[in-house]
Amino acid sequence: MPVAPPRPKDLPLNALRAFEAAARLQSFVLAAGELGVTPGAITAHIKGLEAALAAPLFIRHARGVAPTPLARQVLPGFVAGFDALGQAAQSLRDAAAPQHVHIATLPALAQLWLSPRLPGLRAVAPEIEISITAMEAPPNLKRAPYHLCLFYQNNPARDALEPDEIFPVCAPSVAAQLTSPAALADTLRISDAVWQDDWALWAMQAAPGLELAANGPAYSLYALAVEEAVNGAGVLMGHAALVERHLQSGALVAPFAARVTLPRSLCLWAARPAQGGAVARVADWLRAATQANAASSAI
Repeated sequence: MPVAPPRPKDLPLNALRAFEAAARLQSFVLAAGELGVTPGAITAHIKGLEAALAAPLFIRHARGVAPTPLARQVLPGFVAGFDALGQAAQSLRDAAAPQHVHIATLPALAQLWLSPRLPGLRAVAPEIEISITAMEAPPNLKRAPYHLCLFYQNNPARDALEPDEIFPVCAPSVAAQLTSPAALADTLRISDAVWQDDWALWAMQAAPGLELAANGPAYSLYALAVEEAVNGAGVLMGHAALVERHLQSGALVAPFAARVTLPRSLCLWAARPAQGGAVARVADWLRAATQANAASSAI
């Protein structure tokens, strides 16, 4: 009679995922945010895993948690394993829906840069289905179900589409009152809640000696700040990629010629090198469209 010994119980996958994220980020709170659960759920997973192993994995202290030597020892294997699992899952999605391309990008880029280009992209590739998710920071493409990232990146070595140039923009009626950069000191200067330092950065290089900061409303969405500038609410520090359509239409104007190039660029990158296929076609089209727009603007 064959012997069938009881199989040792596997460690729960969700608990291992919680451990890997918490050890890598050295924070239960950040791990919870990344995995889309509560910090309490991370704590429960870790406690259960420590009980199953009869060994501590984290040292708790007032400022958070730190991995134990055991956790640090095994962490690289779990990082590589979950990276591989994420990429395998994405390969499965790609094989099941080869004409679907999912782009992660900033809300402002989704609304003001990407959206106006989608009709042209659909015209040349109507069979490709484009999904867009707006978020404030780039996702980990080894884990997240996105094909392309479109974000501003500091000092990019590659993947740059265009530099991030800033300069004041406003409605034509407001521009008529601005005879020189010094006049900005007496003007309502509106801003995006995230990019409030833009005014000081522009003034430092474009108008030395002129100290400027946002003194008007701050908007949580840059697209809303643009619309308010169009409505004549004040002067906004424009980002070239985000206000180009409004400048072309005349809804906004740049009252001064001086532009300042920030040490970051608008970048587009893929989860992995793509040769052919829908992802490569979308990325190549967006790059070509950006180059064509830059060439026409230079004429």
